[in-house]
Amino acid sequence: MLNKNPLWRYILVPGLLLLALLYALPNLYPEDPALHISASRGGVVTEQTRQQLQHSFTAQGITVKSLELSNGQLLARFNSTEAQLQAREIANRELGANYITALNLAPATPHWLAAIGASPMKLGLDLRGGVHFLLAVDINAALEKNLTDMQQSFRADLRENNIRYRSIQADPVAGQVQLLLRSAEDVTKAEALLKQRDRELVFSLSADETSLQVGISELRIKEIRDYALEQNITIIRNRVNEIGVAEPLVQRQGADRIVVQLPGVQDTAQAKEILGATASLEFRLVDTEGDIGAAIAGRAPVGSSLFYSRDGRPVLLEKRIMLTGDHITGASSGYDEYSRPQVLIKLDAKGGAMLSAASKDAVGRRMASVFTEYKPGTEIAADGNRVLLKQQEVINDATITMRLGRDFSITGINTSAEAQNLATLLRAGALIAPVQIIEERTIGPSLGQENISLGLTAIGWGMAAVLVFMAVYYKAFGMVANVALLANLVLIIGLLSLIPGATLTLPGMAGIVLTVGMAVDANVLIFERIREELAEGKSVQQAIHLGYDRAFATIADSNITTLLVALVLFGIGSGPVKGFAVTLAIGILTSIFTAVVGTRLLVNLIWGGRRLQSLPV
Repeated sequence: MLNKNPLWRYILVPGLLLLALLYALPNLYPEDPALHISASRGGVVTEQTRQQLQHSFTAQGITVKSLELSNGQLLARFNSTEAQLQAREIANRELGANYITALNLAPATPHWLAAIGASPMKLGLDLRGGVHFLLAVDINAALEKNLTDMQQSFRADLRENNIRYRSIQADPVAGQVQLLLRSAEDVTKAEALLKQRDRELVFSLSADETSLQVGISELRIKEIRDYALEQNITIIRNRVNEIGVAEPLVQRQGADRIVVQLPGVQDTAQAKEILGATASLEFRLVDTEGDIGAAIAGRAPVGSSLFYSRDGRPVLLEKRIMLTGDHITGASSGYDEYSRPQVLIKLDAKGGAMLSAASKDAVGRRMASVFTEYKPGTEIAADGNRVLLKQQEVINDATITMRLGRDFSITGINTSAEAQNLATLLRAGALIAPVQIIEERTIGPSLGQENISLGLTAIGWGMAAVLVFMAVYYKAFGMVANVALLANLVLIIGLLSLIPGATLTLPGMAGIVLTVGMAVDANVLIFERIREELAEGKSVQQAIHLGYDRAFATIADSNITTLLVALVLFGIGSGPVKGFAVTLAIGILTSIFTAVVGTRLLVNLIWGGRRLQSLPV
């Protein structure tokens, strides 16, 4: 019999609709003004910290909705922004400079929904409010670091092959490493060896034939630039995730820029702290034989440099860098066999080989971890940005007890809090090249709420116009289309809440408005086709059956072309364009489903298989 629903349609349509409704429910719960507290240098968040803040908040008459400790971080929820701001002042006063206190907005999803992975839609900066940064990456620093690595590699290679040399110096201005060798024969041997090791090196010989300049190809320079930018993006994203900022956006812009957006964060100063020190980490051997007094007086031994620890203690270190932090893949804090704090470190394959070679003859010596930070100075560079000043400090030094490999530990740390803090820094990663903030903007939550209200108003009026038109023009069949339109909206919200990485922006809301208008197109095609079949003398059941079957090809053609455009916009667009493309693509898919499958379920259920002389269409 025509127009009888198969069992799968009864299961599929209500099932998907209920699932979408379930995952759309968290969007009905408003976000709580919150305070996110994490440890900075030397600090640690414990249960004692939580109890201390709870007592301080209560003593000041501040009502705390909840104060949760998770993964070494505190999240305090409040009923109002006034209480949130008062609590931040108290937390800053109680905890001091060793903690990061950031204003945020926390989802208020009930536990039973959170248990099944349901969460609100991720809102973009234009809707939720927050801070926006544009970071400039100092690519030249990455190139200089590459030259320094080449310098150390050349020294090791020439020593291993017994090729004599006078000096090997990196020249960042020329972008070369200069090798001064003993004879023309040594120059020939060195060039042959280095060419064998790396085919992308560029060689030039001096007039006296004892000096060799080694540079890198344009292709390698481009690879270094791209690698530095992409690694910085990954590391900054890790740093943001470490301190719990929800739904951050970190993406590339242009040749040497990074956009960082932190939705929900309203304090620009704290957001800068969240980005962390634009720093790198190095491991060097301690020079125990050099005269540290002479180094303090400005006469450091050849091959060594003077550094200072965090407590102001002078430390003499070798200039040779054993390993940089960009080879670290994992770090965790713990205790050694004597219950002393330590940090366990995991390296990638290349880093493990480098450290193994560097530590082979260094057992029994001390190795120091050097924290290098770049901060904008007062001098302005040619590109208009401030010149970055390099600041270095020794965060710890420990004795090497055995030849190191891909897994090793750092000991000699004073407290477990310091070990945990160092592990957090190492997990987040060291920036390949220093960055500085060249643009910052703050979007207040009131502006974001205004955008949301205007967007919801537009969606409401658009839906109301469509609902009235369909009900008047197509009568009962129009009401079926209206039910499908409401179901379509539920599906869109449910999918946006469920899909990882999907973010609703203001242009995305425009995409929903457009989808509302387009969603009934398929129903209009079907209903008009049913009218045509009835006009040609077909029976009611035949008209319904043929109307849906023959309209499907037209519906598929028109929607597939629009879907392809949405995919292209998503692929080549950025920011707001991507937000529009996401909601448009999701809306097209859900509208096809609700129009072709959903309305057919209702039409067959109401009018299918019955002896009728006419249809209210």
